[in-house]
Amino acid sequence: MNEDTTPHEQSAPDPAADATDAQTPEQQIALLSEALANAKAEMERHREEVLRARAEIDNARKRAQREVEAAHKFGVERLVEALIPVKDSLDLGLEAARTATDINSLQEGMALTAQMFQAALEKMAVVAVDPTGSRFDPEKHQAMMMEASAEAEAGTVLRVLQRGYTLHDRVIRPAMVVVAKVPEGT
Repeated sequence: MNEDTTPHEQSAPDPAADATDAQTPEQQIALLSEALANAKAEMERHREEVLRARAEIDNARKRAQREVEAAHKFGVERLVEALIPVKDSLDLGLEAARTATDINSLQEGMALTAQMFQAALEKMAVVAVDPTGSRFDPEKHQAMMMEASAEAEAGTVLRVLQRGYTLHDRVIRPAMVVVAKVPEGT
């Protein structure tokens, strides 16, 4: 007994080690060969699982890539569907303009086409920006010139030269504006 260990802490004899010691070398080789064969079979099973998992990942990647390509290719389909009736209306208006004698009917037709186009834009979440009277915001507006104004506060939009547009609150085109400045000599 070791002086550092108690009688309960002594290592118990290993029955497997005793059995291995009692076996002949041929029996030990047979047991080791069987263990090796089992390990090779398990390794092959794991290898096949890894290959299947890799193939599954590759298929998912290819499927996702096809879906992204289709989204890019057909992503504007809703927009095109909304704009085709506007194009038809414009074509009819142009044909009517060639033979029209009454300008009022042409103006009404153009107004209806403009309303149809506006509805198509709204359907796509495109919103026109008209910042007249609001504070100039360089994120949403493009200052084309400054104009002295005694009525408007400096830095506010006096006029809109060209409307801006947003798509889902993202600026697609900033509004081109005239910004008020303090009149000289005041």
